[in-house]
Amino acid sequence: MSTYTVLRPARSDFVPLRLYRYHVLLWGRIGPRPPLVLVHGWMDVAASYQFMVDALSHDFFKDRLIIAPDWRGFGQSCGPACDHYAFADYLGDLDALLDHYAGATAVDLVGHSMGGNVAMMYAGARPQRVRRLVNLEGFGMPATRPQQAPGRFAKWMDEIKALQRGELDLKTYADAAGVAARLMKTNRRLPQGKADWLARQWAEPRTGADGATRWHIRGDAAHRTTSAQLFRVDEMQALYAAITAPTLMVEASDDSLGTWWQRRFTLDEFHQRLQSVPDCRCHTLPDCGHMLHHDQPELLARQIEAFLAPA
Repeated sequence: MSTYTVLRPARSDFVPLRLYRYHVLLWGRIGPRPPLVLVHGWMDVAASYQFMVDALSHDFFKDRLIIAPDWRGFGQSCGPACDHYAFADYLGDLDALLDHYAGATAVDLVGHSMGGNVAMMYAGARPQRVRRLVNLEGFGMPATRPQQAPGRFAKWMDEIKALQRGELDLKTYADAAGVAARLMKTNRRLPQGKADWLARQWAEPRTGADGATRWHIRGDAAHRTTSAQLFRVDEMQALYAAITAPTLMVEASDDSLGTWWQRRFTLDEFHQRLQSVPDCRCHTLPDCGHMLHHDQPELLARQIEAFLAPA
């Protein structure tokens, strides 16, 4: 099967944001409609949204700038070497990104997985900057207890040492086909053509000191270091309560949350947290898993278009 054919090619932009050189994909153009900002999940890249962007209708796409950054340490965004990443920095980066591209204009903000968590937190901290908010499978984390803090800090320090020893290095692949196979193993619904295209966005060839070339994931291994901070549900709910934008929560028909946490954190528990959001509606997308923007880009595009209109 041939590789995926892009219908709406993106433009690459590189901008300085908070000591980082951020890589940003742009589609469309500045017009009367609010910018649409798409933020990706953990160990992913901005190009992951290409299938959904291609599925947007002409009427929705025209006269609208679409902005999708590679988060710090992912894709082609790069900056100072570090041995861990703090979650708050994603909010600071998003704030700087909107300063650069949107100015005082409120944006429509869409986030997937980790990006969905960032989007929800940002919309609570900067409610005036978000017109409408879409969270794609950004569930947050299981509740923690203060008593877990000593062990969490110890684990964080241990994993920094493990990173320095190379024990957290990401797997490399002999070729792009190996990367595509890995993507298809993770997502059983991903067809070969899309996997072949994504593989070349998700990874790149690098030649080592031995002269051999391997394909490396475009993600810093330091992202695998455990956060030193506990996940505090009360703080998250306070952020949720401060959101003023109408909010759409889109979940996949597969219960990815139950698969990840095996009853430590359930959809029912997450939905209870969502009750803190003043204006929130939920939608379940059929026949898809966690990467719903890969599995059902057309259905997702229609859902987002309906929610964001009128703009």
